[in-house]
Amino acid sequence: MRFFAMNDAGDELFPVTQAQWDAAVARAGEHGHEFRCGTTDAEFAEGVAWADVLMAQTSALAHRFPCTAPNLRFIFLLSAGVDKLQPFSALPPGVEVLNNSGVHSRKAGEYSAMALLMLNAHVPEMLTQQRDQVWQALFSSSIRGRRVTILGTGDMGAPASRAARHFGAITTGVRTTATPHPDFDHIVASTSLDSVLPTTDYLLLAAPLTDATRNIITRERLALLPKGAGVINIGRGPLIDQEALCDLLDSGHLGGAVLDVFNPEPIPPGHRTWTTRNLVITPHVSVDDPLTYNPDSLDILFANLLAHRAGNHMPHKVDLTRGY
Repeated sequence: MRFFAMNDAGDELFPVTQAQWDAAVARAGEHGHEFRCGTTDAEFAEGVAWADVLMAQTSALAHRFPCTAPNLRFIFLLSAGVDKLQPFSALPPGVEVLNNSGVHSRKAGEYSAMALLMLNAHVPEMLTQQRDQVWQALFSSSIRGRRVTILGTGDMGAPASRAARHFGAITTGVRTTATPHPDFDHIVASTSLDSVLPTTDYLLLAAPLTDATRNIITRERLALLPKGAGVINIGRGPLIDQEALCDLLDSGHLGGAVLDVFNPEPIPPGHRTWTTRNLVITPHVSVDDPLTYNPDSLDILFANLLAHRAGNHMPHKVDLTRGY
């Protein structure tokens, strides 16, 4: 098969390289494949017309469809989210889309643990006091027994729950159905989200962005959180009403927030998010490990192609009707 990797120009941390490709081929015991990579529009046009498999971050593809791709059979996304590729009708017809869901799990658990402990220890508020040159003692109790509601129970939400439970927190997962999940103490369907928000100490967002989840955390739902509650977002910025979140932080209703994703990104200079009280900003870095990201992703690709050759379901095939 012929594989073409479209890398983002100027990306020094996450480009798919020949050395990474050769190592992944050796690990998988694969033979006879051809590999190319590129960064320019001309290289994309040539590569996608030649390739059976296109590999890329969604940011490198979002503006390049529709395109001429007569041989293309698979698009392997070096990301879990596929929302930037909408409308999916622009994709080459008949092409199957795969993602790299799972490569973010370890970092998602670590970042979530960090963010939960920061919120529980009032670190966002202390950072605001530091900027304001205010010395005021803020004491906190153990996180044990705190109630954490996690929107999304997949490869980021589940490790976030495991991390929270490690410290003794009680977790409730929110997903499409209320089917039990071994990594959560409780599960509720998304239709019952409003029923758990009033007893939530920390709300963590780890869901994909779809038509069903866009702005799912509205101003009204944020107001249901008890005074002093905290918010973490490692999913997508448009999951939440960002203006409402800033309002409730500035008013003191919410105790703090740790956000890794925003709407828009990057945050423009002068945007109120920069100066919102008790808000910690990380620039969309929470779940990507530059040392393991591409090797793990390529292993996922070959595992899926092996399943396809065996006539089995590809576990990372994206259901475009659902958006994940």
